Amino acid sequence: MKCPKCQSTQTAKNGYRRERQCYKCKQCGRQFLKSYRPWRYSDEVKQLCIKMYLNGMGLRGIERVTEIDHTTVMHWVREAGNQLRDTPETEDIPEVSDLDELQTFVGSKRNKLWIWTAVNHKQAGILAWVLGERSAETFKCLWSIVKCWQCFFYVTDGWKVYPMFIHEGDQIVSKTYMTRVESENTRLRHYLARLHRKTLCYSKSVEMLKCSLRLLLHYLKFHTVLLPA
Repeated sequence: MKCPKCQSTQTAKNGYRRERQCYKCKQCGRQFLKSYRPWRYSDEVKQLCIKMYLNGMGLRGIERVTEIDHTTVMHWVREAGNQLRDTPETEDIPEVSDLDELQTFVGSKRNKLWIWTAVNHKQAGILAWVLGERSAETFKCLWSIVKCWQCFFYVTDGWKVYPMFIHEGDQIVSKTYMTRVESENTRLRHYLARLHRKTLCYSKSVEMLKCSLRLLLHYLKFHTVLLPA
């Protein structure tokens, strides 16, 4: 048995994968099968897996149900998410905007990140978001979008960063009036397993988190799933 990577014949059996014999190369460490099945998943299967992902199932949970490797599903999510803008286009310019931060982490719980979101106070849907630290530098990116709306008021939770950008008379600090943006943030936690508060599913890369958010916002707005290219 030859190694497909280095062509060495110093290989040994290395257990089974779904009842198929696996081999490992003693020279380069490559693990491989004797032959691979020349299949191609249909668009219906891809759509189903991505829908499951966008309705609260983790990648390994999808693997257990469909028997499709979680890395394959992850590849579909990444490909589909990279085709999308951060938020779907909209012509609705809010008169009052709600701003908030949603905490998550990437890789480990020590590596905290925040999803800063901006919504129309009177309509459902996230209009803009950025991902980063809970700092003025991160909010500056979101503010470059939000300030173009020229809203009458901005509703916030009073985090110290907001007064650096918003005039005192334009900011309403009140948790009572933030039900819209908090509802949208709760929807993000509900639909993405990696954002659940107590979960074994979590983001291992910023790229996957961004792709997941793009896909989910598109799904919630248009009720359709974009297929990978």
